[in-house]
Amino acid sequence: MNLQRFPGQGLASHNPLAPPEPSSEIEVSSQTATVIQDTAALLPLSRLLDDGDILLLLTPAVAPSHAPSNSQTDHLSSDPFEPLGKALAKKHPWIRQVPYTPKNGITGTHVVHIKLAKSVVFVISGPPCFGQPPQVSLAETVRSLCESRPLILLTCCNVRWLGLLEGSFPTVVQTSGFTPSELEAAADPMLGSIKQPHTPGPTVQNLILAPKSWQVEAWSEHRDVSPAYELWCQCFPDNFRLTRFLFQSLLCRDGYAMHYVVREPGTAQLLGFCATYTTYIGSDSERLVGSLAALFVRPSYRQRGIGLSLHDHALRQLRKTRGVSRLQLGSTFPRLFYGVPMENPWEDWFGRRNWPVRPQSTLPGAGQETCDWLLVFDDWPTTATMHSELAFRSCEFSEYHKVMEIVERESGENDNMGWYDQYAKLEGTMNIEDIVLGLEGQTIVAVALTYVKNTGSPLVEDLPWAGMVSDDVGGVTCICISDHNRSVAKGRDAIMLRLLDSCVDRFAKQGLKKMFIDAMRGGDEGFQSMGFQKWARYREVWRDA
Repeated sequence: MNLQRFPGQGLASHNPLAPPEPSSEIEVSSQTATVIQDTAALLPLSRLLDDGDILLLLTPAVAPSHAPSNSQTDHLSSDPFEPLGKALAKKHPWIRQVPYTPKNGITGTHVVHIKLAKSVVFVISGPPCFGQPPQVSLAETVRSLCESRPLILLTCCNVRWLGLLEGSFPTVVQTSGFTPSELEAAADPMLGSIKQPHTPGPTVQNLILAPKSWQVEAWSEHRDVSPAYELWCQCFPDNFRLTRFLFQSLLCRDGYAMHYVVREPGTAQLLGFCATYTTYIGSDSERLVGSLAALFVRPSYRQRGIGLSLHDHALRQLRKTRGVSRLQLGSTFPRLFYGVPMENPWEDWFGRRNWPVRPQSTLPGAGQETCDWLLVFDDWPTTATMHSELAFRSCEFSEYHKVMEIVERESGENDNMGWYDQYAKLEGTMNIEDIVLGLEGQTIVAVALTYVKNTGSPLVEDLPWAGMVSDDVGGVTCICISDHNRSVAKGRDAIMLRLLDSCVDRFAKQGLKKMFIDAMRGGDEGFQSMGFQKWARYREVWRDA
């Protein structure tokens, strides 16, 4: 197989930072690696990796410009980074090394490996060559794919040759080149030394940082908003990035929001945060759903029991709340996450706590995939005329009570928690016109809520993500299509298509260019055929209290 390779610029013999060719074992073993920065406190990774956790090693396919004939460098004609993989495997056996090339860049194969990995090490052999993409640009692609996964950048040259890396990559390790001894030396700061120092007993730091349980406190709005927001930004990918004001407004809901924190003993630094809400399931004012809306821990303090302490404490408090009959991962409204974000370690973590995150039935709440969708209007197909007897328009004030009857019935039958309250918020306001109706003659057969940022809609306060995508996005939520009319039941897909087309037309007339739909179960092929793209994927998870 003839792969295009990067020239071997990073070889010690061509690198002005490299020491002279080693002449003895003592000099070889004296090679060192330098930690340029570790602002995320990831090093050593051995603190974050458990048995079975995959450490993905992405290495350039390097074609050396020359290969001296001795045992130290003969391997360079094949894979010069094999010694790094072997050195890391001595400390953590679950190493998966995958090469990348300038011709192919980061492919779907790399994406699959990244999704399966707990942590990633990306290796750069040297500065860019004429006619080839910089390896730094490929590293930036990997950084975005890693999302919340720890990423270490290993540069086999002076980092100053690569431009400004500090802002993009929190953890950077540097070696002078990629001879075996230099690569073996790089394994130590990344995973820690093989030999553990002999000490008379546990250190004070270990006693402080690794208790089996942690003291959980109620959060203080005055004290904890800023550190909790900083922690949020550290823990979640860019598509879940909120402004500080919006973050605070989503959390500060008097009467039905209760949040918890864990602090570091001695310093009071915020180490973990858990947000919970209690909201009405439907029109029944006696039944509540207790939502564990978000749970996140400072990356360098994970796997020490902080998350478990917050999880258990929050559930105890929710169960004590009068009326709570159901517990949910994620939240109904206000919406932080609809459920457990998919394809990350949280799925298995919650699964080990007896949450039904793996689908075992088609019933709502049993781990089914539920998605937020985004449509760019330029991708919307021209819709053929269907159900010409159907009409779509804004709700009139006199029709509001009929809408509430439909929403109460349909949301109750389909376990759509909290929908009734969202429609109820519009009572007596001009925003009743934001309800879109589908009518067959005089009969209402479909309803949907629409909302737009900066228009005064109360829905915006509970549904932040459409507005965070961009200012030209309109949101659609809580879509109900009645199954009680036989002709309607046979044509649900056609009605959905016409309803969405009506919403697209409505938003386009307001100058908007995109549409966001939240928390839709199933319908992948249908939505994708209409030009929608998945914006976020969740596991819909709840259980009885």
